[in-house]
Amino acid sequence: MAQPKHILAIVGDFYHDRQLATDSLNRIVKPFVEQGLVQLRYGTVTELADRLKQQPDAVVLFAEDRIDPQGSPDKRWMTSEAEHQIQAYVAAGGVWIAWHSGLASYGEDGEYVNMLRGSFDYHPDVHREVIYTPVAGTALGGAGDRFGFLDEHYFVHCREEETEVFLRSESVDGESVAGWAHPYGSGKVVCITPAHREEGLMNEAFVSVMRQGVAWGLELEQP
Repeated sequence: MAQPKHILAIVGDFYHDRQLATDSLNRIVKPFVEQGLVQLRYGTVTELADRLKQQPDAVVLFAEDRIDPQGSPDKRWMTSEAEHQIQAYVAAGGVWIAWHSGLASYGEDGEYVNMLRGSFDYHPDVHREVIYTPVAGTALGGAGDRFGFLDEHYFVHCREEETEVFLRSESVDGESVAGWAHPYGSGKVVCITPAHREEGLMNEAFVSVMRQGVAWGLELEQP
């Protein structure tokens, strides 16, 4: 039997509850863990540099760059050295999944955002019912049905011509790209904007889309 793929997950920040994100990710990868295909370990942003040296097969980041956006808004964790290490890790064959706040507040001119080919722009102050539509004919969109829930509607910048958009979002506030993916060097990048609240993080349709992202990145068969 093949060795399990190792996923390093860094989830939770000032505005996003770590336990909610952990519960969601555990549900997303549960079928792969039960089949012995994946081992999931959690870490923190301060541990990332050392943990990347251990060459995990994939990294899931659900944490923004700002450490204390209210008390010290200029305090960031993503240094230029960290950006370079991340892009080198992916270029050498790693998988990077930037999830929700893993797209937020990072320097637009840095190596990290350049690798992602997109980033968070803004979200309205009020949570809205957001409808997510998978894009048929894409590697991750499949023919899945639209789904929706009350969410923090992320509006993003995305270099659509340099990636494959597999999910789009709409609400009364407008429309945006909500998921995109592409190869990067010998590795892969997946970016996805939902979800913020428990009802979205545990929504079965969302869990399925995220599970597809993990499967695509790690080249696993969908359960």
